[in-house]
Amino acid sequence: LMSVTGDNFIQLFLGWEGVGLASYLLINFWFTRLQANKAAIKAMLVNRVGDFGLALGIMGCFTIFQTVDVSTIFARASAFSEPHHYFLSCNMRFHAITVICILLFIGAVGKSAQIGLHTRLPDAMEGPTPVSALIHAATMVTAGVFMIARCSPLFEYSPTALIVTTFVGAMTSFFAATTGILQNDLKRVIAYSTCSQLGYMIFACGISNYSVSVFHLMNHAFFKALLFLSAGSVIHAMSDEQDMRKMGGLASLLPFTYAMMLIGSLSLIGFPFRTGFYSKDVILELAYTKYTISGNFAFWLGSVSVFFTSYYSFRLLFLTFLASTNSFKRDILRCHDAPILMAIPL
Repeated sequence: LMSVTGDNFIQLFLGWEGVGLASYLLINFWFTRLQANKAAIKAMLVNRVGDFGLALGIMGCFTIFQTVDVSTIFARASAFSEPHHYFLSCNMRFHAITVICILLFIGAVGKSAQIGLHTRLPDAMEGPTPVSALIHAATMVTAGVFMIARCSPLFEYSPTALIVTTFVGAMTSFFAATTGILQNDLKRVIAYSTCSQLGYMIFACGISNYSVSVFHLMNHAFFKALLFLSAGSVIHAMSDEQDMRKMGGLASLLPFTYAMMLIGSLSLIGFPFRTGFYSKDVILELAYTKYTISGNFAFWLGSVSVFFTSYYSFRLLFLTFLASTNSFKRDILRCHDAPILMAIPL
C-alpha cells in the first residue's frame, strides 16, 4: 500500500524495501531448513542488485528535477527531454531521462524476476505455498511492473529505455517458458510460469501499452494464486511430495483440486473465454501492430512462449493427475481431497 499510494519516490522506495523484507522473512518461514535459509539469503542479495539501480534512479531524478515528488517530476519531464540535458561520464554524454529510466528499469528487473535476476524466484518456492500464492504471484513480483507503469510519463520520453524494456521482457517470457518444460518440481514449474507471464507484462510496458500490462497483472494475480493454492492442496494430499514424477492418477482421488488446477491452467495458456485470454492475446496483438523491430521481436518470442506455456501446463496436469500412478501405496491410501478450509479459498 505504501508503494502504491505514495506520491513521492522516497515513500515508494520504503514500501519497495518493506515488500522485499517481508519476502525474505516469509521464504525463511521454516528457518530450521537449510534450503529455506539459502533461498531467503539469495532472494535478499538478488533484490539488493535491483534496489541499487532503483536508488540510483531516484538520485538521478533528484539531481535533474530537484525534487522526488512524482507529479512534479512528470510535469517537468517534457522540459528535460531535449538532448542537451545529459549526464557526463568518462567524457561521454548520456541523455538524462534515458539514464534515469534504465536505472529505474534495473530496479524492476530485480523485483519482477526478469532474465539475469530471475534465479531467486524458483528458489523462493521453499517458503509455504500460501506465501508463494500471495507474495510471489500477486504482490511482490508485480511491483516492478507497477513501478514502470507508474513512471510511464518518464519512459515515454526515452525510446531507448522502451526498446530495452521490450527486449528484456520478451527474452524473459521465452527463456522462462522453455525452462519451465524441463522442471519436475510442481511449484518450480508454476514459478517459472510466473517469470514468463511477468515477461509479457514488461514487454507490454515496452510497447507503451501500460493499461493492458496492468490488466494482465490483475488477471495473472487471480489465476496464478489459484494454481499455487491448488498445488499446495496436491502437496498436502501427497504427504509433502513435490516431484510430479512420483504422482499420477490423482484426478479420481482429488477431483475438486483437479478441476481448480484445470481452470487455472486454461487461464494461464490463454484459452478462449478464460481471464488470461483477454489480456495475453491483446498484448500479442498490440506487439504485432507496432510495426517496429522491437515489437516484432516481442511478438514472435511471445507467440513461441505461448506454445511452451501450453506444453508445460499440459505436462503438469498429465504427470500429476492423468498419468498412471507412480507413488507409494501408503501415499495413495492417505490421499484425500482438499478439506473445507482449503477448498473455500480455491
